Amino acid sequence: MIYLLLQHHIEDFARWKEGFDIHLAARQAGGATHEVMVLRNIDNRQEIIALLGWRDLTTARLFVQSVSWQMALERMGVVGEPEALFLEGV
Repeated sequence: MIYLLLQHHIEDFARWKEGFDIHLAARQAGGATHEVMVLRNIDNRQEIIALLGWRDLTTARLFVQSVSWQMALERMGVVGEPEALFLEGV
């Protein structure tokens, strides 16, 4: 199992959450599994960390480079470029 860890800063949580939820079908079509964990930094409420399960590394890498994801980040009000880490379960 591959995991994609995304860390990013947002303008507004409600806007981000709505956009993230709307983008679910696109993520799954791009190879995401149903495994999702969303965390919010207690000391910086504008920082979000999302851990997403992915079927394989190739589709995870393609997804973060996709136009669909870049457009979703803009709609969600993400500030700057999010950090993306590709992880594997051990």
